[in-house]
Amino acid sequence: MDLALQYPVFGPEIICPHCRQSIPALTLTDTYLCNRHGAFEADPKIEELVHLPSSRRWRRWENQWYRQHTHPDGIRFEIHEALDALYTEGYRATKVIIAYRYRDLVSSYLGRSHPWRESPEFKSPKLYGLPISFSPEEDAEPHWDIINFTLEKEPGVPRHYPYRFLFE
Repeated sequence: MDLALQYPVFGPEIICPHCRQSIPALTLTDTYLCNRHGAFEADPKIEELVHLPSSRRWRRWENQWYRQHTHPDGIRFEIHEALDALYTEGYRATKVIIAYRYRDLVSSYLGRSHPWRESPEFKSPKLYGLPISFSPEEDAEPHWDIINFTLEKEPGVPRHYPYRFLFE
C-alpha cells in the first residue's frame, strides 16, 4: 500500500492556519487535528482546508494559507492587520489590490466620493483611505484564485510601540 494514500491531500502534517504550529494528519482520514483549534478537514478535490468547528475555509499558495472569506468584515479585518504590520515594518501602503472574486462582497464598504466633489482623486473607491483596484477577472494569474489581496508599498516611517512587545 502506498504510504501517501494514508494521509490527506496536504501530507502527514501541516501548519495550523490559526496558530502557525505544526499539526498532524489523522491516518486514513482527510483530517488534521490541532490541539488548540480542533479538527480541520482537507477537501482533496479543490485542495481546501475546512475548520470543522467554525466552517472557515483556507486554500494554500506557496506554503501559505489564505482564508477564503464569505463576509466583508473578514477581508476588511485581514487588510487592516496587513496595513498595520506593514506600517510597523517601516513601509506605507499606497494601494490595495483585492482579488476580483471579492468585488461584490466588499463593494458596499468602499468609500466613494461625495456628490459635491468633482476632482478625479475622489471618484475612485477607497478603503482605509487607500485607493482600491481589483485583480483581473481572467484566470491569467492563478494565484488570484487563492490569495485575497496585495498591498503596493513604499518606504515610510516605522511606528514604535514599546509596550506592544511586552505582550507578544
